[in-house]
Amino acid sequence: MEDHEAGAGAPEVGVSRGSPPPSGQASPSAGRYGRQVQPRSGNGQAGDTSHDHKGKNGPHQNGKPKKRRKRRRGRKVFARDEARPLAVGASVPAAGETPAARPPQPAAYVPPPSAPATSPRPGQDARTPPPLQELPVFAALDLGTNNCRLLVAVPTRHGQFRVIDAFSRIVRLGEGLTANGRLGEAAMDRAVEALKICGDKLRNRKVRKARLIATEACRAAANGVEFLERVEREAGLKLEIIDRQTEARLAVSGCGSLVERDTQGVVLFDIGGGSSEIALIDLTGHRSPRLANHIVSWTSLPVGVVSLAERFGGRTVTREIFGAMVEDVAMRLRAFDGRDRLSHLLSSPKFHLLGTSGTVTTLAGVHLDLERYDRRRVDGLWMDRDSVDRMVEKLVGWDFQQRVANPCIGADRADLVLAGCAILEAIRAVWPSERLRVADRGLREGILSELMADDGVWRNSGRGRA
Repeated sequence: MEDHEAGAGAPEVGVSRGSPPPSGQASPSAGRYGRQVQPRSGNGQAGDTSHDHKGKNGPHQNGKPKKRRKRRRGRKVFARDEARPLAVGASVPAAGETPAARPPQPAAYVPPPSAPATSPRPGQDARTPPPLQELPVFAALDLGTNNCRLLVAVPTRHGQFRVIDAFSRIVRLGEGLTANGRLGEAAMDRAVEALKICGDKLRNRKVRKARLIATEACRAAANGVEFLERVEREAGLKLEIIDRQTEARLAVSGCGSLVERDTQGVVLFDIGGGSSEIALIDLTGHRSPRLANHIVSWTSLPVGVVSLAERFGGRTVTREIFGAMVEDVAMRLRAFDGRDRLSHLLSSPKFHLLGTSGTVTTLAGVHLDLERYDRRRVDGLWMDRDSVDRMVEKLVGWDFQQRVANPCIGADRADLVLAGCAILEAIRAVWPSERLRVADRGLREGILSELMADDGVWRNSGRGRA
């Protein structure tokens, strides 16, 4: 079950691309997931970099590499013959393993020791970005209650990155968890198979730093830790279970570039499979580069699309059942003590909601009447209050088969989408807003943003915002 919403095959240029115009269309991105990187020579031109450069006296003198001379921007600079660009696709042996002695069972994936941020090669202007294949590679994996998602990226301009590989699959790890308190065998098998693919992708790249996380399903399940031990044995990946506050912060970090400079307040929400994170962000003071620094209150509701649909039913949802789901979530929000921290901004035109989840991206796809889900048109889309009302009303009025038939919902989400709409409606009732911005990004982008910022890869890349 591939997740056509969350990213595999969708374009991506990073966490800080320019905001789309408020007319409702997000600007098309420049790269695509899984795009093959063409090796480039030191001058940035495609081609074979392995040729020797011979001078008039031959390639070498006195046993030392011959310096070749070239001009750039009117200056004379020199580069050694043996300088070669680093290969993005190089395989990384496990710690203590020689390339020729890889064991049949995969070793736990451990990123290689951190290296200093890539510095310009001899003769390269510090202001000129290095070729793509020389950039350090970072990875982020998010194993949620419903999805398994991976992003592999390299940093580009300040605060931005380019995705060079991605994977996303609906695994429904949390299936049955609400009733049994444990992860089921079939669900764990699906997740392990997806994680094996992720492990292969990571081992086939020279990754500088990676963060691999698990969220609500593994937090809540009695056998969550036991399952992750199985993942390490069979898929060769060591995942960490993050707490809810970290999950909320990462969601905010991943969506920073969708909050425009003149915005005063935002309620960012991430409707997951087993939990829903909500962060209240006040931007009325001095704005720092990291949006997460402006969180004034947050909560994590122990309810998501999978858990809510399992309790109330997802296939046949009457208006009465839908209303009961909304009230269930509303009751939980009433217990959130910090929900009024942005009350002074709710009437401002510079306040809005920002949703990052399959629910809001599905609503956006239905709103645009897409024949096939297109991330380029959805990520960054603005929807006004009336448009959201119409889309929710439309979905509530559809039966299960009509939801299955919609290309932006499909069979994998047809029994979950109304539970997500119920959570969305409860959120909108507490924080009414004339505008909702849709984000097809979240935890993985937040992880990549934080890894790259902490590693210092953007420090000398010019001015900009992280």
